[in-house]
Amino acid sequence: MNKEVIGFIGLGNVGSNLAKNLIRNNHTLYVFDKNKKTYSKFKKRNVHKCKTLIEIANNCSLIITCLPSPNSVNKVVSTLLNKIDKRHLWIEMSTTDKTEMIRLSKLIKKKGAGVLESPITGGEHRAKSGNISILSAGSKKNFNRAFPILSLLGHQILYCGKIGNASILKIITNYLASLHLIGIGESLAVAKKHDINLGLTYNAIKISSGNSFVNETETKVILSGSYDVGFTMDLVNKDLSLFKKLSKEYSVPIKLGDLINKIFKNGMKKLGRRSFSTSIVKLIENDIKTKFRASNFPKKLIDTNSKQKGIKL
Repeated sequence: MNKEVIGFIGLGNVGSNLAKNLIRNNHTLYVFDKNKKTYSKFKKRNVHKCKTLIEIANNCSLIITCLPSPNSVNKVVSTLLNKIDKRHLWIEMSTTDKTEMIRLSKLIKKKGAGVLESPITGGEHRAKSGNISILSAGSKKNFNRAFPILSLLGHQILYCGKIGNASILKIITNYLASLHLIGIGESLAVAKKHDINLGLTYNAIKISSGNSFVNETETKVILSGSYDVGFTMDLVNKDLSLFKKLSKEYSVPIKLGDLINKIFKNGMKKLGRRSFSTSIVKLIENDIKTKFRASNFPKKLIDTNSKQKGIKL
């Protein structure tokens, strides 16, 4: 089979890093973002900077979207739909609404094209290194077609079954990350008030049963004072709203979920929509009138591992 010509739509913090991994692996890439300033990130000869979405559909067999909201995804697919045909495979890598994903997939399938939802998880630093984790759902045929491309973008690639499953699982993982973040903020506050060094606190949590991915990554940029995780307050609130929507569908009580929703809505109101999600702990810092700081922690998260081979799970 000829090498796929790839269109990539959405060049934000994560999307641009994913796109660059494909470029580094000598794929011809057609890119589109409504903010044309993002094009300055791409200077390679095998990158075509598109003025319209139609250019993507006309030139590419494989179309990847990595967008900030379900509404953005809907607008893009609605624009592309008249140009979609049986040669196309749409890979949706955003964190989106399960119901919308199923609805849009049916529209794409009616055009004879393939669909694979493949949201990513693991942070901007792993998107950059190519070691991000990917949750994929759709037909096995489409998964196998996409895998050579997904393996350039990520390391652990989990097949999740039917369309909708991957979106549900991604929302669950993001909900847990938000919950862990609040717990870490409160834990740092207790340690600080008991005059325990917060670097020591980080290491104690890291080797204990209380450890988490969030502690191993986001706590570092909290302690350095940068809070820079490349993920913002509006996005975490969007994800928490989607989790609440999933719970309501089957009347699942989410007492912690309701509380976390309230905390992050307040955080967005007080700190701003585009403040980093980790800055939610500033509200706890303000309550106890102290900062959570320790020496020798990074301002920016970097995945120091070399690119690991993509594997199917």
